Amino acid sequence: MADGRLTVGSTLPATRVLAAELRVSRGVIVEAYRRLTEDGHLEGRRRGGTTVVAVPAAAPTARFVGDEPPHMTAPPRPTAAGTLFDGAPGVDVFDLLRAAPARVDLTPGRPDLTAFPRAAWLKAERAVLTGLPADNLGYGDPRGTPQLRRALTDWLARTRGIRADPDEVVVLAGTSQALSLLAPVLRADGIDAVAVEDPGSLGIRQHLRHGNLATPPVPVDGDGVRVAALRATGARAVLLTPAHQFPTGVVMSGERRRELLRWAQEGGLILEDDYDAEHRYDRPPVPALRTLLADHGCYLGSVSKLLAPALRIGWVIPPRRHRDALIDLKRFTDLGNAVLPQLVLARLMASGDLERQLRLLRVRHRRRRDTMIRAVVEHLPGAVVRGAAAGLHLTVTYEADVPDTELAAAALARGVKCHPLSWHRQLPGPPGLVLGYAATPVRALTEGVAILGQAWRELSRGGPGPTRRKGRHLSSDLLRD
Repeated sequence: MADGRLTVGSTLPATRVLAAELRVSRGVIVEAYRRLTEDGHLEGRRRGGTTVVAVPAAAPTARFVGDEPPHMTAPPRPTAAGTLFDGAPGVDVFDLLRAAPARVDLTPGRPDLTAFPRAAWLKAERAVLTGLPADNLGYGDPRGTPQLRRALTDWLARTRGIRADPDEVVVLAGTSQALSLLAPVLRADGIDAVAVEDPGSLGIRQHLRHGNLATPPVPVDGDGVRVAALRATGARAVLLTPAHQFPTGVVMSGERRRELLRWAQEGGLILEDDYDAEHRYDRPPVPALRTLLADHGCYLGSVSKLLAPALRIGWVIPPRRHRDALIDLKRFTDLGNAVLPQLVLARLMASGDLERQLRLLRVRHRRRRDTMIRAVVEHLPGAVVRGAAAGLHLTVTYEADVPDTELAAAALARGVKCHPLSWHRQLPGPPGLVLGYAATPVRALTEGVAILGQAWRELSRGGPGPTRRKGRHLSSDLLRD
């Protein structure tokens, strides 16, 4: 359908026939037909068979002869000498990396989109539309629908220990919009800098700087952000990922939390980005900082890592003094998020379907995480891996004299995407890679890490790679992290 071989009106073979021709299980074909039908491309017509009723907009209108599809121009493949990894990353670096072709995509922050609960979403959407009053199709509350705000407070109480009133919650189009709207609110309050963790998310820094906020770096150690270094910056606000620090995976210790609480009580503001804390594998998630710092914290979350970024649904629980200004900005930005997706998400939360989805993902992600750890032990012996206890990615550091941007560029030239750790640093630190595993099948994970190992050895001029540290079991260390 995408390349024009099947046009509107074409009839597909019976599932048994196509399964036999392709030598695959009939269940594979049935599932493919089901997904295409749900997407609106196919329609079952009983004795008339399965018929194409819609094709992608980019599909050619004319048929072509032969086995090869029409020539399609692909984006240029970045090389080790290309601009993607040369110099400081630009504001479009993530767009360029997404567009770059690759066999194995290990970029962090990608959930498993194939696991999106299509059937549950469709069931909830039908139920919502069946009982939806016509008035609900008009302009809604810029804070978000009451149904979703109530469902969110119940969900956050169960999963993150947060006690909040629905009136405190503002529904937004993800964490990115939350930062864009918070920037002018903070500047109006006299805050011109938001300290950030180092290493810490490049994307977060880009959004803050776009909002004309400085981003002084604060080092992170094994207990979390160093509060003494935070004080030294003089910043009145800090953005943290305390439940699963990005990208190191560190969980902020109790003592460090108490230090941070004292800093906040002296007039500091904490922006808590709880971006993937629900993806915990080896112990229950730690409570959110918001449980201790209601008056000094601004809590941010979304369903981007749990369901799909394309839904553009997130939320913020701001401190009381900033709430009205934030709501006003949301109102004059877009009059509020789309209502129907909010109502569907609220129903998924209330019905228990979202928790069932989370349990399914934990099992799948744990299996993929374990596969990546084994592959790193085999192909990058001696590398140090952090962040294994939670999240959707691992961070790998190594001691060799190979810049991580060169290693990432060499890997991309061989068909593997990943992030160099230096992209997420402002301060000097050891080279490394940030590797996502949630969206990649097990076999591809093994292949991708093997290619990384090959690229490292070639950059090291044929050396054997990082040396294995004696007396140290890498995999057990990883699982304790």
